[in-house]
Amino acid sequence: MGPPRREAPAAVAMLTPSHRTAILWLRRDLRFTDNLALRYALEHADTIVPVYVHAPEEDETWTPGAASHWWLHHSLCALCAQLVKRSSRLIVRRGPSLHALEQLIEATGATLVAWNRIYDPASRERDLRIANALAERVEVHTANSSLLLEPGSVLNGENKPYRVFTPFWRLVSPRLDHAGDPWRAPRVFPAPEQWPESLALSELELLPAIDWAAAFAKDWRPGEAGALRRLKDFTGDVARYETSRDRPDHSGTSRLSPHLHFGEIGPRQILAELRASGSKSAAAYLRQIGWREFAHQLLFHFPATTEQPMDARFARMHWSRSKASLRAWQRGLTGYPLVDAGMRQLWQTGWMHNRVRMIVASFLIKNLQHHWLEGARWFWDTLVDADLANNTMGWQWTAGCGADAAPYYRIFNPMLQTERYDPQHRYIRQWVPELARLPDRWIHEPWTATAEVLAAAGVALGKNYPRPIVDFRESRDAALAGYQRIREPAAP
Repeated sequence: MGPPRREAPAAVAMLTPSHRTAILWLRRDLRFTDNLALRYALEHADTIVPVYVHAPEEDETWTPGAASHWWLHHSLCALCAQLVKRSSRLIVRRGPSLHALEQLIEATGATLVAWNRIYDPASRERDLRIANALAERVEVHTANSSLLLEPGSVLNGENKPYRVFTPFWRLVSPRLDHAGDPWRAPRVFPAPEQWPESLALSELELLPAIDWAAAFAKDWRPGEAGALRRLKDFTGDVARYETSRDRPDHSGTSRLSPHLHFGEIGPRQILAELRASGSKSAAAYLRQIGWREFAHQLLFHFPATTEQPMDARFARMHWSRSKASLRAWQRGLTGYPLVDAGMRQLWQTGWMHNRVRMIVASFLIKNLQHHWLEGARWFWDTLVDADLANNTMGWQWTAGCGADAAPYYRIFNPMLQTERYDPQHRYIRQWVPELARLPDRWIHEPWTATAEVLAAAGVALGKNYPRPIVDFRESRDAALAGYQRIREPAAP
């Protein structure tokens, strides 16, 4: 694993002219409240130039997907509107990031560049390179506004990173009692006398040419105001969370994940609201924030896991290359109603309930025998909350090759999961409407219904709804056999 790479310095090349202009480089911190880079800029400069540099190519193989681009466009629009209300504006440029920042330093005379750190591998490398390049000319200040704990700061008794969540959380949760209160957003941004040139947001071409994302707006309100509204709504009813969080047919989860990913809200804000709620259920949701912290700690220490299994034995697993079965899974046409409901919800809304994410991932990996990276890449392109740390941890956990994996090869049974978590089958009826008229007894496994029952419900298997793409029991046995093979010592 080797020692962790040095992060961009918190502050270098201190300069103190009489009048200072700061460039605030915004990335995945598209908010004003508890934005610690912004706070530093306000405290150390007379004028601030907020900047967004579009450089998706700098994310290497994990370039943001189409759903993320939709969210980013609308989040930037919301940010621009809020800046105008604060007598400021957003300067938009294209990358490379270093070149864009150097041009802006020259155009504005800035003596400070401040940003909030991003911890994925490509961003860490880029930010360190940029900080070192700029340090000869200006002060560079970086801050942590995205996580409660600095990645790399939580180690076990052997000075190694945790690979199991429970002991990690046992150590971390008491530390949160000392987390400071969120910093309040400024009402006015001190603006420069003259603004540098800027692109229009439309020139970034973030929105799809064919508006397949039109339905997203019914479910989401990108931007800081939308994030704060959703947080208020959730914490006002957080008492329901512990009992309804696993029910995809209920609206019991926070749905804050895309707002967190784009930094429209920070974890300290969530922590403060949970404390203020006084609800015992708040502890259950705080544990989910803990899982997010754990995911980022893992990615910091094990950056290769975005492409490689943490458990090296899984590199010997044999995977299917069937394009037909992968496509059926992507389109929600596997013949397993709960799996299909989840995949259709994802396509239509850019989001999927977390319980269903585990079920569809297990089905792709264990029953269809596709590499977990096939699923990770599809989620990356279609989720509005696509986050490299969470995506990597989630898919490796389901595949059984990552951190905190179960001591056995867990295979989710979609039929049993339906009975437990969608007992009235409302979720299936919403997202697989062609099955809506089937009685509860058969809707989660329509292939067991009689011809008369299917005809009465208007279901024609193989025509308006597919037959099961695989036999569940046979595919489960094949998955267990494949797992047994990689457990045996590799041939010399």
